[in-house]
Amino acid sequence: MTTRFCPCGLSRAYDQCCGRHHCGAAAAPTAEALMRSRYSAFVEGDGAYLLRTWHPRTRPARLDLDAGMRWTGLEILETTGGSAFHATGTVTFRASFRGGSLHERSRFERVDGAWVYVDGEFLQP
Repeated sequence: MTTRFCPCGLSRAYDQCCGRHHCGAAAAPTAEALMRSRYSAFVEGDGAYLLRTWHPRTRPARLDLDAGMRWTGLEILETTGGSAFHATGTVTFRASFRGGSLHERSRFERVDGAWVYVDGEFLQP
């Protein structure tokens, strides 16, 4: 049996890492864990998870993912706040895709105890 590693970049099996969040078995415990699970959801094409983990006040009515997009890696550059002791946090990251990369500082908040994505600021590469 082959174990598939999680796309988020941690050296764990998908089912034991972000897959647990995607299927609802566990909530992301930190803003960084949510960021990683959201990146993995983009890789997996899991739009329902992305919408579920988006703040209600900024969540779009629908999300159309590009089936041709090929994500190739995630690099976490900086985190502020976002732990079990915080109500807000930011995660600055670079997500690579075939042909380029996305550099963003994402904001997260807790809603009813769960981390959710609020919005992001695109940064220069």
